[in-house]
Amino acid sequence: MQGTTIGLDVAKRVFQVHGVSAAGAVFCRRLGRAGVESFFAQLAPSVVGMEACASAHYWARRLGALGHSVRLVPPRYVKAYVRRNKTDAADAAAICEALGRRDMQFVPVKSEAQQAVLALHRTRALLVRQRTMTANALRGQLAEFGLVAAQGQAGLGQLLALVDDPATALPDEARAAFAVLAGQWRGLCAQIAALERRIVAWHRQDAASRRLATIPGIGPITASALAASVGDARAFRTGRHFAAWLGLTPREWSSGMKRRQGKISKRGDGYLRRLLILGAHAVMRHHKRSAADWLTALRARRPAAVAAVALANKTARIAWAVMARGEVYRQPATAS
Repeated sequence: MQGTTIGLDVAKRVFQVHGVSAAGAVFCRRLGRAGVESFFAQLAPSVVGMEACASAHYWARRLGALGHSVRLVPPRYVKAYVRRNKTDAADAAAICEALGRRDMQFVPVKSEAQQAVLALHRTRALLVRQRTMTANALRGQLAEFGLVAAQGQAGLGQLLALVDDPATALPDEARAAFAVLAGQWRGLCAQIAALERRIVAWHRQDAASRRLATIPGIGPITASALAASVGDARAFRTGRHFAAWLGLTPREWSSGMKRRQGKISKRGDGYLRRLLILGAHAVMRHHKRSAADWLTALRARRPAAVAAVALANKTARIAWAVMARGEVYRQPATAS
């Protein structure tokens, strides 16, 4: 069936196929996981669409190796084409219909190398959250025994020293519980450091990541995450499209001649957005204010958090230019 368009709803075990041939014939099929590749191997090269969800990049690579043209559709865009109740068959039909839209935007297929680096990032982010939860639990329970310290790593180190000190007046049961939390916190710190060393090693051997690290507010962690997530930045027409993909542009409610813009959309990859905003806060902490400086003027009229988001938006656009043009960041000349 040459010229067939197929919508494939992926899952762990049961896959749903909805295809439309060039002649307009429609066919539906339910497949088990083991039969997906054999089914598509028998088909002539076709356009296969899937939602950009869990395991979609894996199946995109597998079906692409069989000669098919695979396109990943953002789930938000597929939802508009689901008719009536949501079922696997309805989802597959909606994906197939979304492929026919001329203005549809697709998600680039990630390679195994990209997903491997992103696995390091996702695991590190999970361990960082667990470390924060452990530290908060330790602080909260020690406060019940009158042991408090300042915020930050230094203050937590003082509490850990008190837990380890036999002279600290603590019941034996509580000391045993706190020792478990302290050991867990130290173990998480060691695991996070090991993952960060692997991320930095990958960053040093990737040219795009090294170029991104020349931008103020972007270090090896953010640079490697951007390089692995984006791949080819030329998939975005402009830097604003890239910032919008990250959810750093305002949401809009406009009608007629009235244009209303609100808070940022927060769509897209929240991990990348968070890294850019944290980097913007770091830049603001070390920023030397100047009367003719854009950031100084912004901070004078807007709260610090809003200014950090605006700076992250600007950083994202600069990052797009660096990736799309293959250049390093050049500091703008200051007015004399």
